[in-house]
Amino acid sequence: MRLVSCRAAIFAALLFPVAALAQDVTLTARDGGLSLIGTLQGWDGEFYRIDTAYGPLTVDGQGVICEGPGCPDLTAPRIPVRIVGEGDPGRSLIPPLVAAFAAARGLDHAVTDGIARLTDPTTGQTLAEFSFTPLSQDQARAELVSGRAELILSTGTEADLGFRPLALDALVPIAAADNPVAQISSSDLARALAGEVDSWADIGGPDMPLVLHGLGPESGLRRALAERLGRDIAATEIHPDLASLAAAVARDPWALGVTGRAMAGRARILTMTDSCGFPLLPTSLAVKAEDYPLALPLHLLTPRRRLPLMAREFLEFLTLPQAQQVIAAAGYVDRNPERQPMTADGLRLINAIQGAGEETTLDDLKRLVDVMDGADRLSLTFRFEDGSSTLDAHSQGNLADLARLLQSGGFRGESLILAGFSDGSGAASANLALAEDRAAAVLSALAAAAPDLPPDRLPQVMAFGEALPMACDETAAGRRLNRRVELWLRPDFLRSDVPTED
Repeated sequence: MRLVSCRAAIFAALLFPVAALAQDVTLTARDGGLSLIGTLQGWDGEFYRIDTAYGPLTVDGQGVICEGPGCPDLTAPRIPVRIVGEGDPGRSLIPPLVAAFAAARGLDHAVTDGIARLTDPTTGQTLAEFSFTPLSQDQARAELVSGRAELILSTGTEADLGFRPLALDALVPIAAADNPVAQISSSDLARALAGEVDSWADIGGPDMPLVLHGLGPESGLRRALAERLGRDIAATEIHPDLASLAAAVARDPWALGVTGRAMAGRARILTMTDSCGFPLLPTSLAVKAEDYPLALPLHLLTPRRRLPLMAREFLEFLTLPQAQQVIAAAGYVDRNPERQPMTADGLRLINAIQGAGEETTLDDLKRLVDVMDGADRLSLTFRFEDGSSTLDAHSQGNLADLARLLQSGGFRGESLILAGFSDGSGAASANLALAEDRAAAVLSALAAAAPDLPPDRLPQVMAFGEALPMACDETAAGRRLNRRVELWLRPDFLRSDVPTED
């Protein structure tokens, strides 16, 4: 018998007799050497999960005989896949993703009372039941830890839980269509959301009272927004979800709110700028690369226990193009890598020239442009946790995606460049060295993630320091945007033309 968790507890069970408690299953090793008594928590067709006097155990079904009233039907397990968490993206994404998963597996799909049942079209037997329940982050975590849920849809990650990237959204400031204000700086938005602005006149509008709309304090989206702005949200008009928030803002000419791009509805999205006037646009590539400061990654958090087989297969399905098409159709940003010619983004070059510090020379800019000429940028971009050499959660997903693409033969005929950038704080020479170190760290992590790749298929490391700012360095958010490692692609025939540092 193979037991895959809590080995110490099983050893204790061998030494001490277990009382015959009023529990509903007994798992006995086929050689008769060990019996475990407990309450069945789950059966996925491969493994039992039972709660015993020694804690939860996961047991290989091939090695044991199950006896008791709680034993499942071994021929056709009905696997519950209970997903809990953020209501707005969950209601929009989970149902169509489950339907697409069923179609990809060749299973029949029917929804009754909010439960999607996946059945074998030949036998008519129900193989899995998928459900989604909107819950606050704290409630969702309690359900997952207790075994009453398999996955959490979340805007963030937690240190003691696993995670799988799902999709992205962008938080955008919104106002009514007849509000005369067309744009708002990130600093003014932060002040308004913190309750420090009473009138639109304080942020470039008419002398009319500003009415702030938002979600309740238990919302994960509100928490994510507060984390990005570095202050709590002081909304006076509270709504249960983003759709009702956007609808209320659209009706009130003096309302201001923040919603997901996919939920803006009839409200008008205000253009956001940074404190130096750089436009911060929530384009698909900018959101995927997290160049947009209010990009919002969505994750499925997983417990530190073995998930049912159908749940594991669902998570793997989410990486496929069929799933990404469903995500895009729902109005969210998919995770498919996106590429764009470097010369098509003239705004970045303008920022590079206008934002060049005193220590950024004309030669630095020429070197940058020489490499950009003929190159494409891929949306896979890498950033690190604040004050750490650890890639953030979104970047870890990007690294796994890049490793998978390279291992499957992607980018044949092209050379890859990991281009390191820094903010403008401190000496330019130190920033250049730091940018190179970060790019080298991404290369090292990629080599570890794809150990079978030959060296000539790995990217080249280059560093440009503070030469291509994405935003103003005067704010912490702007500096974080500027600290990044981008992935560039060049045709192989241009490889020898890549200039090196002097």
